[in-house]
Amino acid sequence: MVFFRDYKHLTESTFTIIVPQIILAYVLLDFLIPKFLNQKKYALFIASTLFTLIIIFMCYVAVRQYYFDVEYIDTYNEIAKGFALRSYGERLMDMNMFFSKTVKFLTPAALLFTYRLFKNQQSLLQLREQKRLAELSALKNQLNPHFLFNTLNNLYALAIERSDKTPEVIERLSEMLDYMLYRCKDDYVSLEKEVNLIENYLALEKIRYGKRVAIEFENNSNGNVKIAPLILLTFIENAFKHGVSQELDQASIRILLNSNDEEISFMITNTKPNTIVQNKNVSSEALGLENVTKQLNLLYPEAYELVINDLSNSYEVHLSIPSYVV
Repeated sequence: MVFFRDYKHLTESTFTIIVPQIILAYVLLDFLIPKFLNQKKYALFIASTLFTLIIIFMCYVAVRQYYFDVEYIDTYNEIAKGFALRSYGERLMDMNMFFSKTVKFLTPAALLFTYRLFKNQQSLLQLREQKRLAELSALKNQLNPHFLFNTLNNLYALAIERSDKTPEVIERLSEMLDYMLYRCKDDYVSLEKEVNLIENYLALEKIRYGKRVAIEFENNSNGNVKIAPLILLTFIENAFKHGVSQELDQASIRILLNSNDEEISFMITNTKPNTIVQNKNVSSEALGLENVTKQLNLLYPEAYELVINDLSNSYEVHLSIPSYVV
């Protein structure tokens, strides 16, 4: 055991540990880790770190032998005095001493590195979340104008015909606009509200197409669950745009919605036109499906199942997503 003669002795002894710790932390965190470890040059990182530790250890041993063992040897006990008689080379070859001092020198650097890693991880998670929200907002903005454009076209056609159904269309459209603009800004909304939106949309399309389309909507959902907004509507829009608008005879659309506390299951089937019409909206259809797939990847990563069957006389979409209880 070593006793300290005075505050000067205590301060100098403390600095022989603190100074190597500061130097090693600076070299590791500001040079070796960015230059080698972050660049995945692991062999160079290990070699350079070991070389730095050896240099620092050599300096530490020199200070202990040529200053402390001369200046303060009278404060040493018998064991410490016996160690002080060893040569510089013998001390350098003492692996027990090397590893014990290395652990002491490395401890602050390891703690600082862990703290930086944690902060960087937190910043990365925040950036990812901001990016996710930005992408989701952009996707919703792409979907909403597309839907509104189609619906306003329907209203315009009815207004030209001076149809008695125009007030009903305006009322339903106002409800839909209120919901889409002000009430579906969250990542997840009540499934009941989405069902109301779908029913309004179907009513508008029924008014537009009349007997040209047979619509069946079977809703067996539990309203006390949440879903990402406008996801289901995109598939319904596509069914009308590509399965009804081009059909010269009667088209049919069947929608089945089931939900429980664990899963929401959605299926929509629409007939294909009997008459082949040049499809000018292939790119917009692809964009709609691409957008909804991106939303699913953002909001239900690796937790949804989307199956699209393009059959000879019909088009089917099956979607299963986890439900969130309100």
